[in-house]
Amino acid sequence: MKGTDKMNIKTILSKVDHTLLKQTAKWEDIKLVCEDAVKYGCASACIPPFFVKTAKSYFKNKLTICTVIGFPNGYSTTRTKCFEASQAVNDGADEIDMVVNINMIKDRLYDDILDEINQVKKACSEKLLKVIIETCLLTEEEKIKMCEIISKSDADYIKTSTGFSTSGATKEDIILFRENIRNGKLIKAAGGIKSLNDAEEFINLGASRLGTSSIVKIIKDEQVAGY
Repeated sequence: MKGTDKMNIKTILSKVDHTLLKQTAKWEDIKLVCEDAVKYGCASACIPPFFVKTAKSYFKNKLTICTVIGFPNGYSTTRTKCFEASQAVNDGADEIDMVVNINMIKDRLYDDILDEINQVKKACSEKLLKVIIETCLLTEEEKIKMCEIISKSDADYIKTSTGFSTSGATKEDIILFRENIRNGKLIKAAGGIKSLNDAEEFINLGASRLGTSSIVKIIKDEQVAGY
């Protein structure tokens, strides 16, 4: 990338949740993603809950492990999400990315959404919680309302996307988040970040984390596909 030196690349990598959430992933695939996350100084490796315990046992404290709950559709019950979060933390997860209940958003059950977020945060034993709102399925009004709710909540981040729906992060959504999020909540852009230019632009617009598998692949000069 023109104008990007090694220091800038290191800064970008430090904000990457290096991600592998494919249903067909095997342990060897997950292990490689985790090894690369350590090698390249990524913020975390984001992996399916099934692999968290094995990854924690293998990598100990060399790696920050992120996992997902209520994923990818978000319509699990609150009790189920709390159980998932608690088990993930007990298995060794350091960070939790939870999909919000989009059905609740559409029904304007805003108090219930806030309550669910706070219950899951409590179940996380105060580990970092990122709330995925799946921006591609929401109106602008709904996105702004979710910024308001997450700003009031005990969560740490608002996150754009699962990477499993109709589209991923857009620069317009990051700008909207930046203009509407409050109380020190941070922003994670995820899905569709395919280049160093994309990554740098999302960071400059206000994203503190990037959910992507592509950036490390670019550094390794591998073909970019998927999340």
